[in-house]
Amino acid sequence: MATEYVVHHLDRVASTQDEARERYAGAPCLVTAGEQAAGRGRSGAGWLNAPRALAASLAFEPDWPPARIPLLTLVAGLAARRVLGAALQLKWPNDVVTAAGDKVAGLLAERTGPVVVIGLGANLFWPDPPDGVAAMSATDPGRTASQTLAVDWAESLLAAVEAGPGDWGAGVYRSCSATIGTDITWDGGGPGKAVDIDEN
Repeated sequence: MATEYVVHHLDRVASTQDEARERYAGAPCLVTAGEQAAGRGRSGAGWLNAPRALAASLAFEPDWPPARIPLLTLVAGLAARRVLGAALQLKWPNDVVTAAGDKVAGLLAERTGPVVVIGLGANLFWPDPPDGVAAMSATDPGRTASQTLAVDWAESLLAAVEAGPGDWGAGVYRSCSATIGTDITWDGGGPGKAVDIDEN
């Protein structure tokens, strides 16, 4: 991968999203943390921390047309699936789930001016998870596992960003979508069925 980036592995932060944004200085910046005190999900939702979790955020400036920037959440999901396991599925717009529908990871994309920060949180080990939640491993893989996975994810994501939005992976996304074919509702709309994901 040609894109150079910097990495900060930290013990404890309030939020890897905020740390990555604050530490960004022109080159892509990856921040990982052993623990988040104030991690957050989409729309400000709280984030539950597994006993062993991957918490990482990547700040960068994508050279993509503005209309294509929203695709980065989906591109980041595909990168997460490549790293976490091809048997996993992607639930629109930002969850990584098992075939049974249990959530193992989530993504959060935020934009401030030209800078995009995408976070990945994954449950690596959770012996007694809440309903609807699962972990990647039945045993604790240790601290360094999360750092390795975070770097692999960041490199996969940056390579996709560098390749551009022309072939962002819509076909692969369709093939691993947990949403296509299901009944859905949406803000400002009503009930319906998800039938496809288009190129945009």
